Amino acid sequence: MRVSEYVKYDAVGLAGLVAAGEVTPGELMAAAREAVRVVNPEINAVVETWATDDEPVPGLNTPDPDGPGSAPLAGVPFLIKDLGVAMAGRRTELGSRLAAGHVAHADSALMVRLRRSGLVTFGRTTTPEMAYSITTEPAFHGPTRNPWDPRRSAGGSSGGAGAAVAAGIVPVAHATDAAGSLRIPAAHNGLFGLKPTRGRVSVGPDFDEIFNGLGVQGSVSRTVRDSAVLLDRMRGHEPGDPYSAPRPPRPYADEVTLPPGQLRIGVLTPAWGGRRTTAPVADAVSRTVRLLESLGHRVTEARVDLGVGWDEFVLANARLMTANLAASVDALAAASGRTIDASTLEPVTLAAHGYGQRVTGPQFVAALALRNRVARALARYFATYDLLLTPTLPELPMLLGEYGEGAEALDGFGWIERLNDRSPFTMAFNVAGTPAMSVPVMSDAETGLPIGMQFAAGYGEEGLLFRLAGQLEQASPWAGRTPGVWAGGPRAR
Repeated sequence: MRVSEYVKYDAVGLAGLVAAGEVTPGELMAAAREAVRVVNPEINAVVETWATDDEPVPGLNTPDPDGPGSAPLAGVPFLIKDLGVAMAGRRTELGSRLAAGHVAHADSALMVRLRRSGLVTFGRTTTPEMAYSITTEPAFHGPTRNPWDPRRSAGGSSGGAGAAVAAGIVPVAHATDAAGSLRIPAAHNGLFGLKPTRGRVSVGPDFDEIFNGLGVQGSVSRTVRDSAVLLDRMRGHEPGDPYSAPRPPRPYADEVTLPPGQLRIGVLTPAWGGRRTTAPVADAVSRTVRLLESLGHRVTEARVDLGVGWDEFVLANARLMTANLAASVDALAAASGRTIDASTLEPVTLAAHGYGQRVTGPQFVAALALRNRVARALARYFATYDLLLTPTLPELPMLLGEYGEGAEALDGFGWIERLNDRSPFTMAFNVAGTPAMSVPVMSDAETGLPIGMQFAAGYGEEGLLFRLAGQLEQASPWAGRTPGVWAGGPRAR
C-alpha cells in the first residue's frame, strides 16, 4: 500500500481493509514507517520507532474478557506517548534527561488493552518534560512543530501525538490530559480529541491516580469514530483503581451514529480569569453557534461559576501539580541514581520541583477540598444545561519559543499561573473530572490554521459528546483538510 493510499483511511477503515484481506498488517506498517521517514524530520513528533516482532511480551496473550473477534483495530499502526503508558521492554523517558534510558519491565493495564484492540504499536511520540507544559518543546528532544505551520507549536503535552496524527503518520494516537494536554494539541492540529471522565480508563497498576485524578488517558484522531472505537477498548475498571466511572449504556462507536436530539448548550466566550479571547477565535465561536442553531440546538450565553475565585483555583492547582511533580522527580532520581539539578531538569521543572517540596500537608488537603467545590459547582451547571461550549484555546497556535519566554524567572506557581492564563478553558474539567472534547469544526480564514471548539458535559456523559461530535462531523466535515506537512504529499512513495 502506498502512503498516498494509506493516509486516505482512518483506523477503522484500515482495520476493515485488513479484515477483508485487501491489505496486510505488514503493508500498513511499511506505509506508516515511510510516513515517519517523509514528515518526521520536519515536525519532530516521533521520538523512536522499533521493530514489531513476535517476541512474547507480558500481557500480550492474556485472554480478552470480551471474547474472540473483539479486536476492532487489528493491524492498524499506532504510537504511544512517551509518558503515561508502559510497554514492556520499551523506553519511557517522559521527555526528560532525568529519565533517559528508563525501560518498562511490564505492560501497564492500558497497554494490555491497546494490544487487545489489535493496534500495532511501533513507536513513541514527544512530550514536554514531565508533560509540564502546553507546548512540546523539551530540551531533551527539541521542539515538535505544527504540520499546519512549522513555525508554530503543536501544543502540549501530547504535542507529538497531535502532530503525528495531523501529518498522516498514524490515524489515531495515544494521548493524556491533566490540564488540557489532549484537547490543546487536538485544537492546534485540527484533530478530534475527547478527555474522558475521571475513572473511565485505568492508569494502573503503577499509579492509583495521576495528579490526584486530574490526569486521564485518551487519544487524538482525525475522525470521531476512531476515538469512539478506541475508547470502547480502553475503558474499564481494574482491581485497586480508586475511581470507577459508570458503565455506558451502549458502545461509544454506536453513539457516533445516533442523533443527539435538541440540546441545551450554554456558550462561554470570555475566559475564566479574564484573559481575552482573540478576534479570530471569538469569530469561530460565533460561527459554531450558528452551526449548532442550524442543527436545531438551543444555544444561549451562559455564566458558569467555578465555585471558587480564579486566584484560589490557580493556587490550588499549583500546589497539587507541583507536589505530585516533586514526588515523581524524587522517585526518578532515586531509581536512576542521577542528581536533581540543571544537568537533568529544565529550569521550569526544577523550579516546580522546589515549589512542590515546600507545599505543606494542610495546603495539599485544602487543594483537594477545592477540587470538590469545583466539581459540585459544575454539576449544578449541568443540571440546567446539557453541554457547555467554549473555545478550546483563546488564541491561535503560538509561535515556537513564545510560551517559554522569561520562564527562567518563574517559580513553580508562576509556571502553573502561565499555563492557566494561556489555556483558561480546559483545566476546570480536569479538576471536576468531567468529560470534554475539542472538535475541529472551524479554521481561521486568514491563516488557514485550525480552531478547536471545546464542548464539556456532565460526569459520565461521553456518549452525549460523541453523539454531538458525530453530528458536527457530518455537518462540517474536517477529515478532508490536510496540513502543508502531510505524509500523502508528493515525496511519499
